[in-house]
Amino acid sequence: MSFLNKDKNPPVDAVNTDTPDVGTAADVEEVMKKYDRESNTRIWEGKPKTALRWLMVLFSVYCILVTLFGKGLREVRLTRFLGMILIVGYLNFPARKGDSRVNHVPWYDILIMIVGAGGFFYFSNHAREILMQATKITRNPVMVVMAILSMLALMELCRRSVGIPILCVVGALLVYTFANVRFGKVIYDLFFTTSGVMNTPIDVCAKYIVVFIIFGAFLERTGIASFFIDLANSIAGSSAGGPAKVAVISSALCGMVSGSSVGNTVTTGSVTIPMMKKTGYQGEFAGAVEAAASTGGQIMPPIMGAAAFLMAEYMGVSYAEVALRAILPAVLYFAGIYIAVHLEAKKLGLKGIPREELPKMRHLIKKIYLLAPLVVLVVLVSTNTRTMQFSAAVAIGVTILVGLVNKDDRITFRKMVDALEAGCKGTITVAVACAMAGIVSGCITSTGLASKLITAIVSVSGGHAIIALVLTMICCIILGMGVPTTANYCIMAATCAPILMSPEIGIPTVAAHFFVFYFGIVADITPPVALAAYAGSAIAKAPPMRTAFNATRLAIAAFIVPYIFAFSPALLFINTNAVEVVQICITAVAGIFGVAAGLSGFLYRKMNVPIRVISIAGGLTLLIPGLASDVIGLVLIVGMVLWQRKGASSPAAA
Repeated sequence: MSFLNKDKNPPVDAVNTDTPDVGTAADVEEVMKKYDRESNTRIWEGKPKTALRWLMVLFSVYCILVTLFGKGLREVRLTRFLGMILIVGYLNFPARKGDSRVNHVPWYDILIMIVGAGGFFYFSNHAREILMQATKITRNPVMVVMAILSMLALMELCRRSVGIPILCVVGALLVYTFANVRFGKVIYDLFFTTSGVMNTPIDVCAKYIVVFIIFGAFLERTGIASFFIDLANSIAGSSAGGPAKVAVISSALCGMVSGSSVGNTVTTGSVTIPMMKKTGYQGEFAGAVEAAASTGGQIMPPIMGAAAFLMAEYMGVSYAEVALRAILPAVLYFAGIYIAVHLEAKKLGLKGIPREELPKMRHLIKKIYLLAPLVVLVVLVSTNTRTMQFSAAVAIGVTILVGLVNKDDRITFRKMVDALEAGCKGTITVAVACAMAGIVSGCITSTGLASKLITAIVSVSGGHAIIALVLTMICCIILGMGVPTTANYCIMAATCAPILMSPEIGIPTVAAHFFVFYFGIVADITPPVALAAYAGSAIAKAPPMRTAFNATRLAIAAFIVPYIFAFSPALLFINTNAVEVVQICITAVAGIFGVAAGLSGFLYRKMNVPIRVISIAGGLTLLIPGLASDVIGLVLIVGMVLWQRKGASSPAAA
């Protein structure tokens, strides 16, 4: 699910290099159509294409105006928004994959679109009358049928644009809800109140996320992705295994404005993966580096993808606070990948790119103005003097001005129209996923399932936080394998986060929400369903599963860091001071280094099994909060380093 809706099919020359065994744009397109629902859209040409294009542009403009100036009933605003989503959704997504018919919409799609959207528009136009009738509305069979058909149309669009797994979750909960709650009350709660489809997720989507998606689409057209890649090349391209480090840095930078691990993988990977293979990395490792780094895009401030807005809403804090608390965990995540990449380069004896072939920093400094939209956005959001919608709207204006100044990639009226169209496309899947998450939340609320889950997990874990955290991690990863990050987080925030926050477990609210957020994201690189790894393997021409396992190993920090801030909330700047934060950062980096070295099996020379075990054990011990564990871990890591260095300098090793 794209937040910025990046172009997932880069130009052929972007992925075709002198390396013969690198995937072409056609290879990437094929794998994306196979695994990514967003890539399976209808084929439009001629006047119908133009008409749909302008319809989507008008939708984006409407969303911006409503988020800035819209007032009135929430029910009116959201039902109108969902009705429009159904129209543009069914015009974009066919019923089945690989539908190659041009300018074709079957009659049943038109019927579903009209009936589904009509229900939402009817609610929008008669909202006050409907709300005044309250629960009596479900005594009217016509209104009940209208509600059911509109929700079914939304679910079908979810199947087409998002996938079946989330519908399995929704379906199971609906069956449970109908079995335990009166039919009329379920329909009323899910459709006619803000406890179901119109719950917090879709409200946040319509209010904040849409305008940020549009901002991202405009920002992409300024050429900032190329600037980030050139900047990363200038910084790390000449060091050992430079292209892999470039992939890590550029993905982190692009990830600051991207919420799509797949989109980020294809955008930066089309440049970095061929470079890595030419340097000497195996294809499965090159694809894994890009997938692991790109997946971290959704945890990298300041934007952090769509789920960050929902986190702020669920936790009752400002968006700026969420972005601030995410800084250190994100740095540790990318530090872990960077260390693993460096060790792999040393093990293989890989060199960097000659400096004369790299972009010059003095030339890049002249393009520093490309960062102006991000700077303006961060400043406006941080000051809390304006709403997030207003901040994003101003940032869009600054982006257009920057694009006009950038003579190398100047923004034109056509590009602005493209950005608005892309913003609409990116909104469809996010909105549908948010609507499904709202239904899940509504079912949980109606049945009181959350309290039952808390009782069950607390009973199974015996009140031990570590067991509850492991069970929650497993749930997040399994759900995340087929559910977009936004919906995954919403479901976990409604089910698992309250369990972690219960008095018996005692995890702080912010740490609990970050915990489920992290593990929902890493599902994109966790086998067997690892979409980002599949995208990387398509470019690298490598086996997908081997790429996925390599990505999991490289991103081991993502599986460790959440446990650190769950037990040491100081990593999230909770109830701490500067000295404690510095101490935790040092021990965490040292711990991640130890684990990465042990998994790599190389530091100064090849490690035998006992030394690898000591390295991993020392790293994990450093990650456990407490002075005693820090001392033990430090002794083990220092001992391992000295032993490795001594052996590497011996005559036999030489």
